[in-house]
Order: sequence, then structure tokens, then C-alpha cells
Amino acid sequence: MRQPEVFTAIRRCAWLLVALLVSWGTAGAAAVERGAVASASPAATAVGLAILRDGGNAADAAVAMALALAVVMPQAGNLGGGGFAVTRFASEVRTLDFRETAPAAATRDMYLDGQGEPRPGASLVGPLAAGVPGSPAGLHALHEALGRRPWAAVVAPAIALARDGFTVDARLAQDIGRAADLLGRFPETAALWLPDGRPPAVGTRMRLPALAATLAAYAAQGPAAITAGPIAAAIERAAQRHGGVLRASDLAAYRPVWRAPVRFAAFGWEVASMPLPSSGGIILGQTCGLLGRRSWATHPIGGVERRHLLVEAWRRAFADRVLLGDPATTGADAADLLAEGWLARRAAEIDPVRATPSAEVATWSPAAAAESRETTHLSVIDGDGHAVALTTTLNGSFGCGLAVPEAGFLLNNEMDDFATAPGRPNLYGLIQGEANAVGPGKRMLSSMSPTIAWRGEEVIAVGSPGGSRIPTATLQVLLALIVDGATPAEAVARPRVHHQWRPDVLYAEPEALSPAVAEGLARRGHAIQPVDSLGEVQLVRRLADGTLEAAADPRHPGAAEILQAGGGR
Repeated sequence: MRQPEVFTAIRRCAWLLVALLVSWGTAGAAAVERGAVASASPAATAVGLAILRDGGNAADAAVAMALALAVVMPQAGNLGGGGFAVTRFASEVRTLDFRETAPAAATRDMYLDGQGEPRPGASLVGPLAAGVPGSPAGLHALHEALGRRPWAAVVAPAIALARDGFTVDARLAQDIGRAADLLGRFPETAALWLPDGRPPAVGTRMRLPALAATLAAYAAQGPAAITAGPIAAAIERAAQRHGGVLRASDLAAYRPVWRAPVRFAAFGWEVASMPLPSSGGIILGQTCGLLGRRSWATHPIGGVERRHLLVEAWRRAFADRVLLGDPATTGADAADLLAEGWLARRAAEIDPVRATPSAEVATWSPAAAAESRETTHLSVIDGDGHAVALTTTLNGSFGCGLAVPEAGFLLNNEMDDFATAPGRPNLYGLIQGEANAVGPGKRMLSSMSPTIAWRGEEVIAVGSPGGSRIPTATLQVLLALIVDGATPAEAVARPRVHHQWRPDVLYAEPEALSPAVAEGLARRGHAIQPVDSLGEVQLVRRLADGTLEAAADPRHPGAAEILQAGGGR
């Protein structure tokens, strides 16, 4: 049987099986009375709400929303990328690592020229930049462990979006326009996302039949539909055609990993976030530890003292990040960087009236201690109080730019999150060390920070996209909630700042710093640089009395919805 006939036969079988499973699953569904969802897309948020209404829990809704984002947000949502999830069901907190890995053929020097210098674009454009996707196995693992609806019913909304179409909004049209040069480099991608050589206009109805067929096979067969068989072979052919080293055997060998979360106390709350290979949880924990030791909460909101102490804490947390990497090769871990002695020493280093030049901030050592808009986050709480915070990414917008035509999705460019040349900045300006050097099978360091916080019966699920700006955006919103008593809408709307050690710059959104505060920070030695936007936080919260709240970041066209008792919105 010829290759196109194989795909056609598989698609027909998948459609039939999915229809039977969805019909069976819907018939036995029990309605859920309440829940709250937030994501970067109104379509994905609507999917999550519908799953809750049809009897799904937080895990079902999170997976369904992630798959919907894989359809309507090709620049960030994905089946060709990976991510992390933090879950809290009853009192059990777990994290799922479905981060991409380096292909088996990856080598330490694969992005360097003969003189040992980085080759421009080699770790960013084309399939040589692609890590082994983790989303197909990871999303299935999350559902398998915690979901309660039939798998096919959870995938069905994404199938419908891809098959029947969705409307191109201003955000997608603009992002495709910005990435037109990248997408146009690959005929496979241009045919999909640059019809007639131009980005689709706002209001265009986009149908993605190849992706719909892939999702139908995924609903019927699970991850093997993508990690083995014709689709895996198609991914390998696409990679080989454009000089990549990703192989079908890499896809078959991939496994997601359940890990113990990074846990810490912050201002009377318990917090859980991602452990390595994400640096996010450690940065959040270290920052909160330093702020608590410097009485940060006692200073006026938005004042010079608060901004100064926050920046100085981040400066030190990001300096220590340079040591982090895959759990098997990292130069330090959460136990090292959140140890009482190290936090006390770091806190004592902070000068209350002077910015410490980043060049003077040393990283952790045993002797001393004696990812943009190119990511997307969703948050869910169901009527039982179960919570999921889930962040996925392709790294750069539209990943490496290469779409696999038979599968209908783009491949990531996560290999740039390795230290492709240790000591040199990556796409987000982060300096990285030897612990994060490229190696076959390794997981590249990340900044993704899906986070859950709780105090008694109160629960918050929160996170953001934005590369290196993820932990700082997430933390500022969390602090607004748990320290300042802000509402979710107030917390996500509050203007933000960011600092990441190198470059030694304090980035500030419009209105984040009053003229007096900006002048005061400049006098202390902070170099301030205006930016349009920092992060895109999606937030849900359950109050002690059971009241549910949700907020989507107003910086971008996301959506947050609450399912009321009786099924109303």
C-alpha cells in the first residue's frame, strides 16, 4: 500500500473509533457543578469549561485546553513541543515533566563552527534545532493519572476545532505576519500558514485536516499514534529533508517523568512549583526566601524599597540559575539553593540603598554555601478544589519554523535552551553553564513556572509564558494575591518589572514605575529600560468559602471563565 493510502486508511479507522468512544463517554457523564478556567485563547477556555460541564475534572479540562491550544495557537500551543504541569488533587501535589529531550544523535558541539564559534541560527531555525517532542506522551500521562473522562472525549474538542475550523484572530494574524520570513523558508510550512504567499487575514476560517486526522488517531491510539508508525516516520523524513537529526526512534524512546515539586513557604502560604529541568520553581522559592528575610512585605506597594529588594533578589536567583540543568548533570539543585544557610547569606548580601552590579554577584558553589510570547499557560480548578497549572512551549514563536505536512503541526526549537555555547547568551539573553550543555537524551533547562499555592482551603493556580520573564511575571502576580490582597483581575493587570542578572538591566512596563520611584531606583544604580509587555499570566483561585475566581491577563486576548452551580457561566 502506498504512503498516502496508509494515511487515509489510518484516518478512516481513527475517525470511526473516536466517534464510538466519544458517544459512549458522553452518555455516561455526570455534570460538574462548578469550576474555573483561564487560558490565552477564548476558544481553549470554552473547551475547558465544556469539559467541566460534561463531568470532567481539572486534569481533563487542562488536557483538553492544551490540545485546543495546539490547534488555535500554532505559535505556542503544540504537539511538536513539550511542557510542565503542577497538580494538586486533594492534598497530593505532583509535577509532570514532559519537557523535550535532545535527540540521540545530538552532540555537544553540533551548533559550533570549525573555530568553536556558534553558527548563526543553527539552534533556532530548522529541524536541527528541534528537541524530541514531549507533549504527546505528557498530556496522555496527565490524563491517565488524574483524569476521569474517556480519553477520546477529552481529545474530541480539539479534533472539532481542527476539522471544522476556527477563526483567525488579530493576535494569530499578527504573529504569522511577524514570523513570515521564518515560515516562508520551508515550503511545507508556507503551504499551511502562508496561503497564497500571505498570512491569513483576520476573520479567515482556518481548517487543518491533517492535524484533525492526527488528533483523531491520537484519540484512538494514544501517544503511539504520533511516536510510532506513519506519523513518526513522517516527522523523521521532514527532519532529514532539512538537515535535522530527530528520528522516529527518538520519539518512540521518549518518556514523561513525574517528579517531586519544589515546595516552600511564602508569607503564610504553601507553594509548589516545577523542579529541574525547570529553573522556575527554584527562582520563585529563592526569591520568596530572600524577600521574607528582608521584610519586603512591610514596604509600600510599588515603592522604591519594594522594587529595589525584588530586583536584588532576582539578581541573585538568576545568577545561581547558571549552574542549573538536567537533573542528572546539574551543578546545583533546590536543596542547595533553598538551604537556610544559603538564603541567609544571599539576603545579607543585599545592600538596601545600592544596586549590586551583576558582575559582583557570584554564583553558588559548595565552598560558598559550606523561554515570549512563544509559550502558553493555562490554569484550572474544578468543583472539588483539584487544581492544575500547565505550561507548554515550542520555545521561539512557531518553533523551528518547520511543519510536518502529514501530521499538521510544527516542530519546536528547544535545543536553543541548552547552553549551545556555554557562557554565551541564548534567545532570551540568559547566560548558561556547563551543566546545561547539549548531550544526547538530556532535558534542556527551562524557565517555565506553573505554580500552585494554598492556605487552608484557599487554592491558587497560576503561570505565564515569556521565556526568562516567566518566573518574574508569575511571582509578581502571586505576591499581589497573597501579600497585598489583590483580586485576581487586579493582580494580573498590575504593571510589572523584570531583572535576570545578565544583562544588568531593570526592564519596566509602562506605569510600572512612577517618576519618583524610577528616579530613586536610578540613584541606587539600577539601569532602567522600558518594555511594552512582560508575561501573560493566567490565574484561577478558590477562596476558603468555595467561591471561584479566574482572570486572564489583559495584555493579550485570553479568556477566563467560571462554571457556576447548575452549569451556568
